[in-house]
Amino acid sequence: MPYEPREDSYLLQKYVKKYARGAVLDVGTGTGIQADAASRKSSVTAVIGVDVDAAAISYCVNTHKNMKLKFLQSDLFSNVPKRKFDTIIFNPPYLPYDARDGEDARALSGGKNGYELLGRFLEQSRHYLKDNGVMLILFSSLTNKGMVDQFIENNGFIAEELAIEKYSMEMLYCYKISWNPVILSLRQKRITSITYLAHGKRGTVFVGSYKNKKVAVKMKRNDSDAVGRIKNEAQWLKKLRPLGIAPSLILADKQFVVYEFIQGQFIEDYIITHSAAAITKVLTHVLHKCFALDALGVSKEEMHQPYKHIIVGKKIKMIDFERMHETKKPQNVTQFVQYICSLESELIAKGIYVNVFSLRRLAQKYKKYPDLAHLKEIIDELHR
Repeated sequence: MPYEPREDSYLLQKYVKKYARGAVLDVGTGTGIQADAASRKSSVTAVIGVDVDAAAISYCVNTHKNMKLKFLQSDLFSNVPKRKFDTIIFNPPYLPYDARDGEDARALSGGKNGYELLGRFLEQSRHYLKDNGVMLILFSSLTNKGMVDQFIENNGFIAEELAIEKYSMEMLYCYKISWNPVILSLRQKRITSITYLAHGKRGTVFVGSYKNKKVAVKMKRNDSDAVGRIKNEAQWLKKLRPLGIAPSLILADKQFVVYEFIQGQFIEDYIITHSAAAITKVLTHVLHKCFALDALGVSKEEMHQPYKHIIVGKKIKMIDFERMHETKKPQNVTQFVQYICSLESELIAKGIYVNVFSLRRLAQKYKKYPDLAHLKEIIDELHR
């Protein structure tokens, strides 16, 4: 017997009756309660209900006779026709796995932590939701709301909270999910195949394709209070292009920045996998670029811990210029020397015997006299 409708089912059904339209897909259809509710709306043209459980599909086929309805066995989207839908519905198993649930575990558990299945759904749904489509989902406070919100943002969606209801020892959340307007704007500008890559404190980074070239796309995080950081980064990417320090800027507006994707390793990963000569060459190159920033009268910030700010490949580039600003006392070289000193044990393991005391002393001299001669002293010390 499929999962019997409960409070969560009826809460979701309330919004299915309100928002379902066009071509509808009901994932994890169970007894077909959501699919049936959608099929009764005049604005709905056809409904496909899918479930991984063959018994659930058999039950639905024998119970629901509406001509708009079709039921298929499918693990999420695995057997769904390759088309896009106006409405996608999902009332997933959302509880953390509990072996005590026995045979009912599959109907109740969304994975070890409760959110894994919903994460898979959101990732796969990107290929099935129309640009103007909506998704209706329900989950519990036991699912980890923060993780669900992160999955939604990472896959290029935004969510509207339709309802919160207390049930027993948990809260039930009903969301209406749609495409992030920024993602839709990027598609209009011919940025395609946009997928999540990483996120920082203020921005989320995606990769995409533009004119058959791989690009990086940075957008402001939904939960960030930072103001004007994306615009600031775009301005500096444009200004720094002649210096060869940053990726080439491709497109930008106040909501996003699109730039050349730099293939390579983060600097610490590079240090682990390369020779002393190659490492010293890279450190020297970065010091010269830091000097160029100092000469320009700007501070990038975070050069004392640039773990994910320097990519080494065929090109050596810095990324993340959200915080860059003009200053009378730039610190790019001195901060990077501080970083080199923090790598003392890693560099020694590679046969690079840095004299931390001397480097720090030379950095202090450079701070007073930030010229090419004092930069050369730092580099010569590094090459001893």
